[in-house]
Amino acid sequence: MSLRKRSGKWHYRFKLKGQEHTGSTDLDATPQNKGEAGEIETEARKRLKIGKRPASEILVTPFSDAVPKFGVWAKSKYRAHPNTYKRIMTSLSSAVVFFGKLPVSAIDAASVDDYKSWRAEEHEVRDVTIRHDLHAMSTFFQYAVRHHWAFSNPIEGVDIPSDADAERIHVLTVAEEEDYFRRAARLPDLHDVGRLMINQGMRPEEVTSLAKANINFEAGTIYVARGKTKAAKRHLNMTTESRQILERRMAGQSRWIFPSKKKRGAHIFRINSAHDRIVAEAAREGVLIEFVPYDSRHTFATRAVTEDKVDLATLAALLGHGSIRCVYKYVHPTDEHKRAAMKRIDRRMKRGNKKSKRRTNQ
Repeated sequence: MSLRKRSGKWHYRFKLKGQEHTGSTDLDATPQNKGEAGEIETEARKRLKIGKRPASEILVTPFSDAVPKFGVWAKSKYRAHPNTYKRIMTSLSSAVVFFGKLPVSAIDAASVDDYKSWRAEEHEVRDVTIRHDLHAMSTFFQYAVRHHWAFSNPIEGVDIPSDADAERIHVLTVAEEEDYFRRAARLPDLHDVGRLMINQGMRPEEVTSLAKANINFEAGTIYVARGKTKAAKRHLNMTTESRQILERRMAGQSRWIFPSKKKRGAHIFRINSAHDRIVAEAAREGVLIEFVPYDSRHTFATRAVTEDKVDLATLAALLGHGSIRCVYKYVHPTDEHKRAAMKRIDRRMKRGNKKSKRRTNQ
């Protein structure tokens, strides 16, 4: 195996019958991808030995036929992170509508730009959604190149909204929180998931996948067993309200805190669809709800720092992040918080100046 890293991708370079051959695997140069990159190199050698150039033949495959085949691979690839798989396939669903039977090899950067415009104008989606769509398509095209459905990944030639442009975060005000949970009270699952998120800072899928075995009332802790990373698997001390909610939900035969009402023995509560019902009903009353369920986690993080004075290292541990840098996007001080902070700084400086003057006079 003769792999090397170039521009963040695994490339191969080898000699066959005295002639050097190079090529890109189109895989990110990570240790996890090295094995698969080696398989691509081996396939390139085999094709050269029988007189074919690597990836010289494109298998004409309609986009709408290719995505389900990719989905089978993606489901296995992300079996440890099923929500990642679901997000990718949900993003690709709109692309299937747009590209339809168009061959994968015929999709270029220009047609992807048209897709971006279609999503923005027809569906009025935000930049953050377009960003997710394009990342999902990039993963698909990396797979497509490896299977000779496409020559290259067209997403590499497309402008993807930056993190700053795509950022969509809303911190609930007290009034918004009270109004929303008053409306959600008639949907107990939605209400309780939201309250646990805003009390504990948990991700939606961390709450909905809680098993009763994860709850320890004697220790007063919640164990997040299905975290996305090592840091995400953590024990959280429950608040008083969280304890009340969890004690109430321990009744019943299911081993899940939020059991599915459609599939026995499973936990498939769909928080977004329930939230959308509340948003639609509020809109009919002339009330605009502009936040999403995940904003309860943002609200927890912001209040923890600005109101409860939790340090960032502790906040990172509570949120299930392995680094302090990751928590900055969750912390959003309001103008009122910033004014209060400057008043505290001013008071401290005044005290320091008075002490300095006393020392000088002595």
